[in-house]
Amino acid sequence: MATSKQLARTQADGTPHQAAAWQPSRVPVLLFLGSIIVSFLAASSAPTPLYAVYAAHWGFSPLATTVVFGVYALAVLAALLTFGRVSDHIGRRPVLLTGLALQAVAMVVFATAGDLGTLLAARVIQGLATGSSLGAVGAAMLDLDRRRGALANSFAPGVGTGTGALLSALAVQFLPAPTHLIYLVLLGVFAAQAAGVLAMRETAPARAGGWRSAAASLVPEVRLPRETRTEILIAAPVLFAVWALAGFYGSLGPALTATLLHTSSIVYGGLSLFILAGVAALAVLAFNRVDPRPALLMSIGALVAGVAITLAATATDSAAGFFIGTAIAGVGFGGGFQGALRLVVPLVRDQERAGVLSVLYIVSYLGLGVPAVIGGILVTQVNGLLATAQEYGAAVVVLAGMALAGLLLNRPAAGPAAAPQEAEPLRAPCTMSASRG
Repeated sequence: MATSKQLARTQADGTPHQAAAWQPSRVPVLLFLGSIIVSFLAASSAPTPLYAVYAAHWGFSPLATTVVFGVYALAVLAALLTFGRVSDHIGRRPVLLTGLALQAVAMVVFATAGDLGTLLAARVIQGLATGSSLGAVGAAMLDLDRRRGALANSFAPGVGTGTGALLSALAVQFLPAPTHLIYLVLLGVFAAQAAGVLAMRETAPARAGGWRSAAASLVPEVRLPRETRTEILIAAPVLFAVWALAGFYGSLGPALTATLLHTSSIVYGGLSLFILAGVAALAVLAFNRVDPRPALLMSIGALVAGVAITLAATATDSAAGFFIGTAIAGVGFGGGFQGALRLVVPLVRDQERAGVLSVLYIVSYLGLGVPAVIGGILVTQVNGLLATAQEYGAAVVVLAGMALAGLLLNRPAAGPAAAPQEAEPLRAPCTMSASRG
């Protein structure tokens, strides 16, 4: 399989040229852009420890909590489908500024929420902000450097997801006004990042007729460049499986931790997701120099082993086994997510980056949301917590097996890499399944 060093970069007019040398001065910009992904995903997981507080104050059911999860993921998916390719036409900075402004609005709504309806509105605004920006910020990092950008795209989500849940839980446990303070802090972060975006140089200047093309791109459409389709078909089940695992810990992890540790502490409730996401971030760094396919094979093995240990621990009431299994599964999460991105990213042309990244995030959020919503319904309406955890974990293992089969059946063709070709649009279905964020 061709690497990013073997592939020629392509200008907007179609003229190939070699990738520019890495410039150390880009490091601060790359770190800054990575911080936007961290803050966005931290903000998305920050409400999780607060749902018990909201439910106690407003009296809504666990099923209502699942609905709050679901509307966020639906909003993210809708924004990815409609706004995912806009920055390829008008540049990254306008899209990032819009997303940061929406996040700021969402934080204000969260901080002033007084009922379930307002909470749902805040999650919708937050989902639209996240979905409209993920492709743009990820593409901006790839504009600066493909290899380091791909690493940052893989590393930042784990850091954001883990730290958001844990810091929010600590705020609930130890600080005053927990339903206000965490959102006001995030509001300040987003304001500072907006100032940073205004100060940074555009990484992908608008093309001629960009705004007209951007308006046309708002029609829901998934563009799969022909030369990336095989790799995307391999990456998709991996992404779905690893983010279904994250959904497992996001939806059932706090309740399982409380059951195994025999505690009602909110901090312990956020610990399992923090361990999963934290180990995942470390695994991204560990697998950085490993070729994508071997990394994916090792990651799938770690995911299956970790989930199996976790399920055995829940069956035997072993808290230590649960956290050990969570850490091993985190290796699978981080390595699988990174390997899937690195399998696809080197094949993507400059002007298609945000669109392709949006496709990968669509698959990820479907994996995060759909199984988690189903799990929430099963817990509240059918099986109860422990039985649902066993079924959910078994489903994750099956998904990992499908990912492994796709990886083994689609081996790279021998010979030199083909030059990038024009993308052919595949119309996206109008209806999306309910999912969770």
